[in-house]
Amino acid sequence: MKILVLNCGSSSLKYQLLDMSTESVIAKGNFERIGEKESFLTHKMNGKKYVYNEVAMNHEEALNLIMKELQNPDHRAIENLSEINAIGHRVVAGGEIFDKSVIIDEKTLKGIEDCSKLAPLHNPAGVPMVAAFDTAFHQTMPKENYLYPIPYEYYEKYGIRKYGAHGTSHKYVTQRVEKLMNKDIKDLKIVTCHLGQGASLCAVQGGKSVDTSMGLTPLGGITMVTRSGDLDPSVVTAIMKKENLTADEVESILNKKSGLTAVSKLVPDFREIENASNEGNEDAIIAINKFVSTIAQYIARYAAVMEGIDAVVFTGGIGENQFRIRSKICKKLKFMGLDLDEEKNNEFRNEGKISKEDSKVEIWVVPTDEELMIAQDTLDLIK
Repeated sequence: MKILVLNCGSSSLKYQLLDMSTESVIAKGNFERIGEKESFLTHKMNGKKYVYNEVAMNHEEALNLIMKELQNPDHRAIENLSEINAIGHRVVAGGEIFDKSVIIDEKTLKGIEDCSKLAPLHNPAGVPMVAAFDTAFHQTMPKENYLYPIPYEYYEKYGIRKYGAHGTSHKYVTQRVEKLMNKDIKDLKIVTCHLGQGASLCAVQGGKSVDTSMGLTPLGGITMVTRSGDLDPSVVTAIMKKENLTADEVESILNKKSGLTAVSKLVPDFREIENASNEGNEDAIIAINKFVSTIAQYIARYAAVMEGIDAVVFTGGIGENQFRIRSKICKKLKFMGLDLDEEKNNEFRNEGKISKEDSKVEIWVVPTDEELMIAQDTLDLIK
């Protein structure tokens, strides 16, 4: 059983072709900078990497080139497209309509269209057979955690509430940690930290999401690389009034020109910002301190939400690879029982525990695998 998983971003298209009999990756890759003349495809297979400077002005063109590459006679992943049994597609926003992955039909497509306003840069691209929603895992949040303290009519009329994001990733690492800790998920209180270009935290109690940092859209929560995260709402209206900006213009600023990039005054690349902070750049130091502080605050907050905490899990590009960031976060939470083994943390580059044996709260690094999670959901549905 071969399943192709597509992950459409605003200007990218990641993919994985998996053999679900062994849950192994046959081929994977990423088409980047879609819509630009400098777009390119990176394809990986059998331990080798192939890079092609191919122009794709939209996601359809990118997908056609990916399908061609999967059948490349020099390194075939498949003989022909009929070998692909199903396609699973990551959809960012499912609103309140979707609380699990679904087979796509006309009704599903209409629902995705209705929800696209919650993540306009992600949802419209791609029409797969099965849709897996990033918000679905968070549909178990209690009402007091997803309602905003604004007139209730806005929730009733427009569905304005917290939806969260990265649910597929939070669900995957939760299931992995249950196995790694060898404990019943029903007895565990976990904070999962998906830290990447976009970043969110999730309080997982008994295997269910009870709170998460991102809100109505992926703009809320902790300070991110280009996204502001949580703000006093008056900041938005003040900027609009003083700069005479429209709602769309200020939303674009908060999504693309804010966060660590704005504070550090550097390019939107976390690695460069962190390197600059290590070299003594004052603005970069402030940016990194802000990033670390907001994450630590959310972890402590979720310990209060769940009335305890058994484990903290780091995942995502930053969470998996930036050991200095993990160390700084854990140091701020040592008072809560997080005792990091610095030697393990500094040397660690894979999946495993990085806390000391006597740490009251276990600390784990678990590389996320959203594509496998989507493929599993797709397999279950088509069966």
